[in-house]
Amino acid sequence: MTNQPRIYSIKELNRYIRMKLESDTLLGDIWLRGEISNFTHHSSGHMYFTMKDSDSKLKSIMFASHNQRLPFIPKEGAKVIARGNISVYERDGNYQFYVTSMQPDGIGSLYLAYEQLKAKLDSEGLFAASRKRPIPRFPRAIGVITSPTGAAVRDIIITLQRRYPSIPVLIYPVLVQGAQAAPSIVKAIESMNRFGEADVLIVGRGGGSLEELWAFNEEAVARTIAASAIPVISAVGHETDFTIADFAADLRAATPTAAAELAVPNIAELQQQLQRQKQRLVQGIRYALQDEKERLNRIRRSPFFMHPRKYLLEQAQRHDRLNEQLEQRMRTIVDRSYSRLSRMQTALAAHHPGDRAAFAAKRWESASRRLEQAMASAVKEKKLQLHSTIRQLDALSPLKVMARGYGLVYDEEERKLIKSVADVQPGDVVKVKVSDGQLDCHVRSLRGDQSNGSNE
Repeated sequence: MTNQPRIYSIKELNRYIRMKLESDTLLGDIWLRGEISNFTHHSSGHMYFTMKDSDSKLKSIMFASHNQRLPFIPKEGAKVIARGNISVYERDGNYQFYVTSMQPDGIGSLYLAYEQLKAKLDSEGLFAASRKRPIPRFPRAIGVITSPTGAAVRDIIITLQRRYPSIPVLIYPVLVQGAQAAPSIVKAIESMNRFGEADVLIVGRGGGSLEELWAFNEEAVARTIAASAIPVISAVGHETDFTIADFAADLRAATPTAAAELAVPNIAELQQQLQRQKQRLVQGIRYALQDEKERLNRIRRSPFFMHPRKYLLEQAQRHDRLNEQLEQRMRTIVDRSYSRLSRMQTALAAHHPGDRAAFAAKRWESASRRLEQAMASAVKEKKLQLHSTIRQLDALSPLKVMARGYGLVYDEEERKLIKSVADVQPGDVVKVKVSDGQLDCHVRSLRGDQSNGSNE
């Protein structure tokens, strides 16, 4: 029986190929030169593109975690040198280049990266004049961050000693060229800030090509210069050389020598200024003394010092006049006060509460008498009206009528007053009320009043 061959899935094959590629030492870390095409910067931050040359193409990807550190923004047609590894995208079965770092290829690309970074930092306000700090006029110490072997450091030291010999110079040696130059410069600036011994920092180097000066075009260097608590003078290259560090610094110097001249004053010029100020001060004091001397002489010749007794007598007379005026004024004030007090006492007496209370009591007594009289009159009038009404009621009382021999006839239940023969029938029981009692009667017959048209 023959052995059955093992059958692989597509996924297993792609995974096997990926493992083979990733285990290859050459393909695991490789540098490629090419031109970017089909560039897409995804919203996730990842960059998808194709690297090509005149004969071939290679799909490439650079994840956001790697492209955030790029010193430039890749564009369609840009020539670059990229570093990464070759692997397989298992889902599609395509092998592609996974880029971890990238740099422009050639001077043109470097200049493009320079312009892009410059525009980016400028839009963030990193170059704004409002955030630049003034350089101290009389610094206590100067920090110099540059190569310890270049001509720049010698020019700076010589210029500082010539212009301000007593100034301490603190040199922090760094790399100014190459891949490690930018981290070296960043570390030096941060260390100088941490030590806090210098009042001004000079950061720079001598002239060179764009590639040689590139460390001063790195974003990290520019941001560190801008964040420095110590004012920074940028001194990179020659007068025509401009770097990103020049724009981020608080002051740009055309050359390292010019940076030293801007960092400290000229002691000779200061001495000349001091001498001129001293001469002006001496001359001013001399003029002031002369003016005071002349003023003193005028005072000595004044009549007051020539005849002091006369002025003393005049002041005594003036004192007497003022004393008399004061006494007269006081008497006038006292008289006016007495007069005002008298008027106020009179007005107060008119409004004395005892008098007002007595007057109110009299008014109350008068009002009480009038009220009693009015009430007595009203009671009398009401009594007369009551007696008159009683007489009228007594005259109209049915008891009076009954006392004259009349009676009131009611039905048996005493509910209805009999007023007509038509209200009863023969045999009905009626009750007759007289003045001194009541009679119970039977109606035997009926006889009407002929004058009223009634029938028997």
